[in-house]
Amino acid sequence: MTGGEAYKQKLLTDDALDAAISAYLADPSKPVAIKVGKGSIDVAAAVLAHPYAVEVLGREGVTGPQQRNAVKTAVLLASVG
Repeated sequence: MTGGEAYKQKLLTDDALDAAISAYLADPSKPVAIKVGKGSIDVAAAVLAHPYAVEVLGREGVTGPQQRNAVKTAVLLASVG
């Protein structure tokens, strides 16, 4: 199951997703995981596995909403482990 599938099934809430994205962007060096049922998604691993997110977060002049969308996309495409 991916984060997106969990989101559609309401196993991943907007609040949990927003909190994890905010925590990751505040300090990417700190571990952030989103609990999804019996599994979880490691936000940093999701970002690193998604080339677009890596590119956006590494680019200068990117707005906050662009950063949030890149991380959110990575999380929604990540597998729940």
